[in-house]
Amino acid sequence: MKTPNFPLRALVCGSTQGIGLAIAQQLAKDGYSIVLTSRSEDKLQNALTTLKTDPGQTHHYFVSDFTDPAGLKIAIDNFIKLNGPVHVLINNTGGPKSGPIVDAEISEFLAAFNQHLICNHILMQAVVPGMKTAGYGRIINIISTSVKQPLPNLGVSNTIRGAVANWSKTLANELGGFGITVNNVLPGATNTQRLTEIAKVKADKTGESIAEILAEMGQESPMKRIAEPEEVAAAVAFLASPAASYINGINVPVDGGRTKSL
Repeated sequence: MKTPNFPLRALVCGSTQGIGLAIAQQLAKDGYSIVLTSRSEDKLQNALTTLKTDPGQTHHYFVSDFTDPAGLKIAIDNFIKLNGPVHVLINNTGGPKSGPIVDAEISEFLAAFNQHLICNHILMQAVVPGMKTAGYGRIINIISTSVKQPLPNLGVSNTIRGAVANWSKTLANELGGFGITVNNVLPGATNTQRLTEIAKVKADKTGESIAEILAEMGQESPMKRIAEPEEVAAAVAFLASPAASYINGINVPVDGGRTKSL
């Protein structure tokens, strides 16, 4: 197990709320210097104030819009040029809207493909040279348990998440020899704004309350509850650490056992 003898910097995408913010906060507690990115500069500035900062840690942010891959490339390239390498990349992007796949527009697939796979790829290409130089790197993709078991009424998301999972496995095979691991964390139903939005869509159709639907989602897990973002962040923090040096190319569900496949 290689323990790096230099400060580690982690870039966390979608890091102003929900799972992304919880990951950034946990990694900051673990001693990483954090780079936050999302669309809203106001929210980024607020999130920055929630990060634990000890001597030797320096936290940054940059504004990015994952509907604009070309702009994202400019933003990440400029950041690295000015501030130096990133050793841990957390790809985390809000999912496409819910709905059956048979009704999905072609534009929905193209938009989701750009926001997830293409933007992940742009960030990976920007950070991997620095990881190779350091001989240490972690790329962790926050996707979904749908890569193991497609979820009802999430047609576009199921499709795109599967593409990201296979991109990740291919990348793990290519980068492992450089001390860089690539893994996926698959959250189940988690207490986030995204889950509330999904519940609201169902509530509008069924007449149930959002609270009732969230409770029903929790009952689908053997744990009889939905997850908190901090529980997903804990799994990410382990995979980002030197202790996970020989874990590569896997999917880690954080769903309380809901997924029926191994």
